[in-house]
Amino acid sequence: MSREKIKTYRDLIVYTKSFDLAMELFRLTSTFPREEKYGLTDQIRRASRSIPANIAEGWAKRTFENIFKRHLIDSSGSCEETMVWLEFSFRCNYIDSEKYNYYSQQYDEVGKMLFALHDKWCTYK
Repeated sequence: MSREKIKTYRDLIVYTKSFDLAMELFRLTSTFPREEKYGLTDQIRRASRSIPANIAEGWAKRTFENIFKRHLIDSSGSCEETMVWLEFSFRCNYIDSEKYNYYSQQYDEVGKMLFALHDKWCTYK
């Protein structure tokens, strides 16, 4: 089994998955009440976008292994924050249990992928 070489952060599955999920949440939150525009809507959008953004920023600094790993930790924090905002969305009845369960599972998977990448990443010189 051959592996494709990772040439850019866009080759990282965790990046593409987290980016796609952030876009899904952008569309989902457009259905939230107007009074949440500068509250919950803004928070969940920022947190979800921060995950792929930190992966990309860390990738640019990947020759410094600890800096790349720090950005992966920041991404993990944003992933957990996104899950908190999803729970608020569910408890406020802005999303149903099916959507809540789906996104909770997806972000749990992203979190596991970030942990694995952090754990296994090694800069070869």
